[in-house]
Amino acid sequence: MDNNLPNHKLTVAAVQMNSQQDVDANLATIKSAIEEACAQGAQLIVLPENCCSMGRQFATAERFESLSATLADYARTNRVYLLVGSLPCSYRPDGVVVPDGRLRQVSQLFGPDGTQVARYDKIHLFTATVADKQGSYNEAATFEPGMQTVVAPVEANDSVYQLGMMVCFDLRFPALAQRLRQAGADLLSAPSAFTYLTGQAHWSLLLQARALDSQCMVIGAAQGGDHAYKNGNIRQTWGHTAITDFNGTVKDCYDNSHLDNQTQDKNYALVFADLDKPAQEQGRQKMPIFQCHRLA
Repeated sequence: MDNNLPNHKLTVAAVQMNSQQDVDANLATIKSAIEEACAQGAQLIVLPENCCSMGRQFATAERFESLSATLADYARTNRVYLLVGSLPCSYRPDGVVVPDGRLRQVSQLFGPDGTQVARYDKIHLFTATVADKQGSYNEAATFEPGMQTVVAPVEANDSVYQLGMMVCFDLRFPALAQRLRQAGADLLSAPSAFTYLTGQAHWSLLLQARALDSQCMVIGAAQGGDHAYKNGNIRQTWGHTAITDFNGTVKDCYDNSHLDNQTQDKNYALVFADLDKPAQEQGRQKMPIFQCHRLA
């Protein structure tokens, strides 16, 4: 192999967490996960939805700026792109306070120098009736939906990779994934906290479907396990963090049923994959579905 050939592969790590409501403990887990992922060569790390706290959204939102600064510092210290799956925020991207006492669910991309490369406010808010202990979910009672799609650059290996940003329930809307591809996306982030039952039924299928819809790599960083709430309730999330290639192939995944002692001690798991941009472009040329659209 010619070592002088350019390397067009971007190494991506998706982090699975079991975030509780102790923000500082969650930050310690995130810091350890980032350090390990970087030691294994990650250039882009994706954290799950609600990475700093499951529940206590308003209390966490009060710390939005300080938490963002801490996570940006993790990116800077480790010289890595860090996708912070989501943090609740009390103001819109233009600084206007969200009305009606609601929040925005915000995903942020920080660069290796610690700067905020992009902010995406979750567009589709989870609304469903599920046969679990909680029963019904209405994210719109707490959050205001975002309005803007976001594609952000990730620079590595003398190449630029365009990251289309999604969050959790966004995965159910193929038009969003397709619009991100039309805006130039090479890969899509999908930080999530799927319920156990909806995840069991649909998680893997949705990751593969959106990859096929968009011909982009899809990074599904997930919450997994039991999450204790202050009122004594327990929420279960599905986990099964996975990264899916542009052709629907699952590149790597974490099987929750095979927990080893090391993973249990760390309270996180890592999934890795390389985005081979030339191979992806070749695949897109062989099946040029975006030249064939008639309804989009």
